[in-house]
Amino acid sequence: MDILYAVVVIIGLVAFETVASIDNAIINADILSTMKAWARRWFLTWGLIIAVFGVRGLLPWAIIWASAPSLGPIGALTATFSGDETAALAIEQSAPFLLLAGGVFMIFLFLHWFMAEQKNCIVPGELAFSKTGPWFYAAAAIILLAIVNFTVQINPFLAVAAVAGSAIFFIMQGFRLFADAKSLELEKKTVDVNETGHKSDISKLMLLEVIDATFSIDGVVGAFAFTMSVPLILIGNGLGALVVRELTIRNVDSIRKYAYLKNGAMYSIFCLGIIMCSEGFGLELPIWLAPTLTVSIVVVFFWLSLRRIKRHDYGECPAPRKE
Repeated sequence: MDILYAVVVIIGLVAFETVASIDNAIINADILSTMKAWARRWFLTWGLIIAVFGVRGLLPWAIIWASAPSLGPIGALTATFSGDETAALAIEQSAPFLLLAGGVFMIFLFLHWFMAEQKNCIVPGELAFSKTGPWFYAAAAIILLAIVNFTVQINPFLAVAAVAGSAIFFIMQGFRLFADAKSLELEKKTVDVNETGHKSDISKLMLLEVIDATFSIDGVVGAFAFTMSVPLILIGNGLGALVVRELTIRNVDSIRKYAYLKNGAMYSIFCLGIIMCSEGFGLELPIWLAPTLTVSIVVVFFWLSLRRIKRHDYGECPAPRKE
């Protein structure tokens, strides 16, 4: 595999995983601040191993293996490096279905943030669309209907892939709502340290692992817009996970000041979703497009965040109406 290609992909993956997990770092830090030292150490060591090798490592490998069963477990890991023409053909044949499912998932993720979540507004139109939360479901249904209507005429299995991407989004959204509710419950709940402190820390560790896993899905799915190589995904997302853990340890209040990084992450997700859907439909795009777009978007929104800090210009969108 070309070294320059690998480097570009890894840089793009690290940038995407880092900005996409800013919220994860903040939530982790808030919960960790209420836990004892032993529990914090456990999460920052063993929790990191689970996050890197358990979710960000095993999940892309399992996805490749499931989408191309003929490769087998070893072939799914080494297909892009082995030079085996049979393995390359299996990846090529399964890629459209995987990419379309991932693309639909990413587009829905962006739309939900754009229409139904509170955010710091900077791009024209964000303020107006932040008040249209209940219309997200109508927009998602219409988009899915259009994609299915188009793909079923090409290949019915592509339509199934699009529906699968939609289903994954709503399943993960359910897990996130559950995790959010539990984290709020932990914030409000006072615990008698002498009697239930140990049990409380264990429950918080379990909650952190659930939150970490749900936030990891975005990075894993988006990684396929960069490459189909499991080792490169593991390296790029793993390094990104290390950065997120470092942000968790550091002063999170300073990270919160970079208010538009979340915007950058979501616009990156939208662009990657479009790229994945386009490739799922058979359009050939240059391999450098996804990494270049991601890094460029992150740099722009990082600069906008710096400018906001210097100007003390705060422009948070109002909370969306209840759905």
